[in-house]
Amino acid sequence: MKIKNITFLLLFFASLFSCQSQHSDSKATKVDNKYYVLIETSYGNMTVELYNETPQHRDNFLKLVNEGFYNDLIFHRVINGFMIQGGDPNSRDAKPGTPLGNGSLGYTIPAEFVKGLIHKKGALAAARQGDMVNPTKASSSCQFYIVQGNVWTNEMLQMMSQRMGKTFDQQQIDVYTTEGGTPHLDYDYTVFGQVVEGLDVIDKIAAVQCGPGDRPLEDIKMKISVLKR
Repeated sequence: MKIKNITFLLLFFASLFSCQSQHSDSKATKVDNKYYVLIETSYGNMTVELYNETPQHRDNFLKLVNEGFYNDLIFHRVINGFMIQGGDPNSRDAKPGTPLGNGSLGYTIPAEFVKGLIHKKGALAAARQGDMVNPTKASSSCQFYIVQGNVWTNEMLQMMSQRMGKTFDQQQIDVYTTEGGTPHLDYDYTVFGQVVEGLDVIDKIAAVQCGPGDRPLEDIKMKISVLKR
């Protein structure tokens, strides 16, 4: 199945839920050997820790944040019970009804799959093109999504494991049966951060009314800055 826009293989999973390396700017603030950014929206703010275990994604994201790239872009794709996605450069001042999701900066980032960095609620992950045109699972230069997901039962995870041929370890089982998330995306899309404050903002944005292409009817703009702590 060929996916043309920079997104993930959602058609099956949406129905399930409801129906390169860049160097960081020297001004980036590192706290206790960790980097944090602040995502501001009209629905509230989210504080996100960027993982040092995924340095290429971390540094690329910090570079774009310090350049002000994300300011006034919108969350152009929102699926309640799944995720909120943004970072398409074409979304800046895009007219209502304009299809979004194809924008990029002309490069990709090699996948950085790290055991233990999973798609639990609040995970920050990189969007990418589908496997048919992107067999190495390289990430978009700029588009990202933040996981909302659902809480799963052990039985549901077992069914998914059998259907998809994925094996879930105890950490995944413990997380997805308590905190929730999107387990089917693990180790297929790079997770490079985690919302540590403002998880409720994800729920608020995910609940908005959307039109074609899962684009919110009212633009939800973002501003992202390196958090000074």
